[in-house]
Amino acid sequence: MSSSHPTTDRSAELMERASRVTPGGVNSPVRAFHAVGGTPRFIHEASGPWLTDVDGNRYVDLIASWGPMILGHAHPDVLAAVHEAAARGTSFGTPSENEVALAAEIVARVDPVEQVRLVSSGTEATMSAVRLARGFTGRSKVVKFAGCYHGHVDALLAHAGSGVATFALPDSAGVPASAAGETIVLPYNDVDALEAAFEKHGAEIACLITEASPGNMGVVPPAPGFTEAMRRVTAAHGALLISDEVMTGFRCSRAGWYGLEGPYEGGAPDLFTFGKVMGGGFPAAAFGGRADVMSRLAPLGPVYQAGTLSGNPVATAAGLATLQGCTDEVYARLDSVAHTIADAATSALDDQGVPHVLQWAGSMFSIFFVAEGTRPAQTGVVRDYDDARAQHLPAYSAFFHSMLDAGVHLPPSAFESWFVGASHDDDAVGVVLAALPAAARAASESRARMGR
Repeated sequence: MSSSHPTTDRSAELMERASRVTPGGVNSPVRAFHAVGGTPRFIHEASGPWLTDVDGNRYVDLIASWGPMILGHAHPDVLAAVHEAAARGTSFGTPSENEVALAAEIVARVDPVEQVRLVSSGTEATMSAVRLARGFTGRSKVVKFAGCYHGHVDALLAHAGSGVATFALPDSAGVPASAAGETIVLPYNDVDALEAAFEKHGAEIACLITEASPGNMGVVPPAPGFTEAMRRVTAAHGALLISDEVMTGFRCSRAGWYGLEGPYEGGAPDLFTFGKVMGGGFPAAAFGGRADVMSRLAPLGPVYQAGTLSGNPVATAAGLATLQGCTDEVYARLDSVAHTIADAATSALDDQGVPHVLQWAGSMFSIFFVAEGTRPAQTGVVRDYDDARAQHLPAYSAFFHSMLDAGVHLPPSAFESWFVGASHDDDAVGVVLAALPAAARAASESRARMGR
């Protein structure tokens, strides 16, 4: 960018206006920049790997709309599919051909998924999957892991109680204790805690839900054997295993995280949830899995779930075009770009003596600015939410704003994944690489100012 301090007057004005009519000025909390400070950039347009804000500043996008823009913004094939679908009508409230085609594409890509139901958001997908698991098993309790985010479902917005295998406490105002009280929250990657919870409550547990490879506390992949342990324990106690692939689905590989880690010796998860990439930037999501479980949904079975905009013809057209565009060549490009950027970032941070940990889930990655003396700083691995929280947040904020001033838009939180797209060409990557040394210095200076 032409200035080390780009003009943000128009974004600031819009934020002030937005704050008068929208709580916090945003429609999803992380957009408010509260974790990093400063003025959120209001984006006016996007193309390929580039974002342009309302002040005319241009940025390389390493958020990719939190994952969906795997092909890049305004991809011509996706736009063509959207224009063609919209010209025929934007919503019917009836079955349509596009929803059948998208469901078939998902089933073809993920072997254990025999049937899917389309919905409009990842939150709706996880909420429905948990309801289905409860209806199928006749049980009420749910197990989840601290640091795994499954949307803003009451029962899943919960944090751990005072000990292992105790019931959860609400993680948000407005969530009744009774809603969280049927949820057991465990530390991630802890087989002993998993076995203890099921030993105590197994006959009452309907399901265990987990991010296939967590990305909402930063990328924290399952330790070797942990997914197998989840499958073994749930099967032994008659509970369903729900793999939340809203973030990893169709991004980590053609078949998401399952395509990288599966098939499993103990068998596949019973249900999966999907979102983001499968919508191509539109509100679309899905849950699916074994046909005998899915058959319990209305109209075939007693578990009710419905949605006026589920299977929307425009959203399904965008999703289908996106999945059809996710070829082997696209996944190879994602891996190449992600490793080029991540390797350069870690090299720049090493040069400045900034402690950090780099972790991967396919082409998704996170750089944790770990605090000295913590377990991840000593082991070089972030294993769970407690490890993820052992970060030097001011250092990330300094790094983030240096990159933003240099024309690179990172996630405005240290607890998020970095995403690239197939459209990130050499010019875009070059802007990122050029920005990294100064950002690493800014992070180092931030740590020095705080004496850490």
